[in-house]
Amino acid sequence: MLESKLKSYHIILASGSPRRQQFFRDLGIDFEIRLKPVKEEYPKRLKHFEISDYLAQLKALPFKADLNPNDILITSDTIVWHNNQALGKPKSSQDAFNMIQSLSNSTHEVITSVCFTTTQLQKTVNAVTKVTFKNLTDSEIQYYIDTCKPFDKAGSYGIQEWIGQIGITKIEGSYFNVVGLPTHLVYKTLGSFIS
Repeated sequence: MLESKLKSYHIILASGSPRRQQFFRDLGIDFEIRLKPVKEEYPKRLKHFEISDYLAQLKALPFKADLNPNDILITSDTIVWHNNQALGKPKSSQDAFNMIQSLSNSTHEVITSVCFTTTQLQKTVNAVTKVTFKNLTDSEIQYYIDTCKPFDKAGSYGIQEWIGQIGITKIEGSYFNVVGLPTHLVYKTLGSFIS
């Protein structure tokens, strides 16, 4: 539906995430993948969605000079916000274990920001989803890390994987946001470019 309306635009997805790429295919959106390395650092004063907004915008910077008038560049970033701090991707197996253990028997927030950049404007939207884990045992956490190796995921887990199936007791907000992309916001925002 959206695809026919976007025919005059060229969508560029700057993400190596197979999950995000699949979401775009599922939405029926034609897109090109372009990747450029970015050092994901942010000012320590930033909190909550300010961090993911900043990083999504930062990821757009290397592409700006190359954009054509009909291009819409899409960049995004996901963080897990817990105990007033941001959890990114784990640096090691022990780091992953510590992160998941901290999420056990508590509620955290998953925040994904999506930045839309053209030659004329930049718009950033974000979604926040609350996720509650049961009390996870050390052996459950270790089994998950050993089998699923969640080192490319913020907070060290994927809701669609084994740990989500056995450990998540409650979710408030968008499920797809926790997987890595608030698809409803992407659809709505892309629609605003053509309305």
